[in-house]
Amino acid sequence: MAIEEIQLIQPRGFCVGVKRAIKIVEIALQSNSKPVYVFHQIVHNEHVVNDLEKKGAIFVEKINDIPNNNIVIFSAHGVSPIVRKNAKAKNLKIIDATCPLVDKIHKEAIAHYKKGYKILLIGKKNHEEIDGIMGEAPMTLIENINDAKKIKIINSKKIICLSQTTFSINDIKDIINVLQKRFPRIKTLAKSDICNATTERQSAVKRIANFVDVILVVGSKKSNNSKQLVNIAKQAGAKAYLILDKTEINKKIFNNVKKIAITAGASTPEMSVQKIVKYLKC
Repeated sequence: MAIEEIQLIQPRGFCVGVKRAIKIVEIALQSNSKPVYVFHQIVHNEHVVNDLEKKGAIFVEKINDIPNNNIVIFSAHGVSPIVRKNAKAKNLKIIDATCPLVDKIHKEAIAHYKKGYKILLIGKKNHEEIDGIMGEAPMTLIENINDAKKIKIINSKKIICLSQTTFSINDIKDIINVLQKRFPRIKTLAKSDICNATTERQSAVKRIANFVDVILVVGSKKSNNSKQLVNIAKQAGAKAYLILDKTEINKKIFNNVKKIAITAGASTPEMSVQKIVKYLKC
């Protein structure tokens, strides 16, 4: 490799909500003699999950996999009311690590549904955050511009648009523009639903995209915010790749490359970034 310059993009890596969720699990492990179960990955990063498993956390995908009268931690992505109901039915002690920004969207959905609004939710199908929010009230998921163009709403006087916290700032603007043209009365909170950490990281990638040959995004393929960083970089004209760690680096991508930049998804530990930098400098 003939890389002349490696730039580390700021900000990158752990956001406040991720740090909070991981800390909640660590404190629970230290404070309880009972097993500590975590519903879904606490955050979308395999290295973080593996580290917490070594410390004793037990990750499950179904509430029924947790024995009665035990401890369950809900992940940073939040859960639906039915999950909470099922946990209570098993007499589980609930520790909630839901990101406060995600929890805000849950509350917005409930409040506006009670006021008679029809809810549109911008996000990715089958993502844990989306599953949790959609469990709060009837709503329609919009994944892209085509969905925004095709959606049919009877009696469109009271509509509100919400969003997944880790959605692309570029894509959300395009989707909202379509919805506002089709439904002029629509109330839009979607832009403010995207967390500051997501916006800041995406904006930083856009700023540097034209000044480097390649952008590496360190993060899990399960992490929506990491995947969106790759999309943002590509939309800005850069070559971009998502890698979990150095084992996923294909050195062929660095042929004729002099300048690279590295960023990391909001659930990626800084150690993962530094290991990649060390590997590239060898």
